[in-house]
Amino acid sequence: MSPSKSLLIATTNRKKAGEMVQIITGVGLDVTLLTLADFPDAPVVEETGATFVENARLKALAGVHHTGLICIADDGGLVIDALDGQPGVHSHRFLGEHTSFVEKMERILELLRATPDAERTCRFRCAVTIATPEGRIFDSEGVCEGRIAHEMRGEHGFGYDPIFLLPERGKHMAELAPEEKHAISHRGKALAEAVPTLVRLF
Repeated sequence: MSPSKSLLIATTNRKKAGEMVQIITGVGLDVTLLTLADFPDAPVVEETGATFVENARLKALAGVHHTGLICIADDGGLVIDALDGQPGVHSHRFLGEHTSFVEKMERILELLRATPDAERTCRFRCAVTIATPEGRIFDSEGVCEGRIAHEMRGEHGFGYDPIFLLPERGKHMAELAPEEKHAISHRGKALAEAVPTLVRLF
């Protein structure tokens, strides 16, 4: 395995890693994709940033420092206007890191129970950072607009996808097949913006 031909996807989230592998593989890069599952001794990165970009950088830089490989990392979350932007950068830690996403979503639906459709606007935001052993950093971002639905629906995706309604499609994010989701999702858009940088680096 040549380090110059290896890219580390710096995440311990198995489902997120799977999505990122699928999207990056789809652009045809001649590169070996690794995740933090390949480096079980990698340190846990505390997401202390105030923004998605700051957290993505923390994770990418930690990956470079530990492995010496070019790293790509992301941070993203759900921003709900009626909740003053919550859960935002705390999306994973909302109600506690060990609270299931079903419980998190149930709580959001409860908080918005009396909120009319027009005021249930929200968006998924994602920041992607590529970091190199030479100290170069490249950031990209993606946004997907939607509304908080009134119930959970769908079996695909992960996280808050079951309550994220795409009004123009009449579907929840979790009802989309992976390829359909990647074409419109915040992560798909941020990674698409990062692809030209990956092509240049590899």
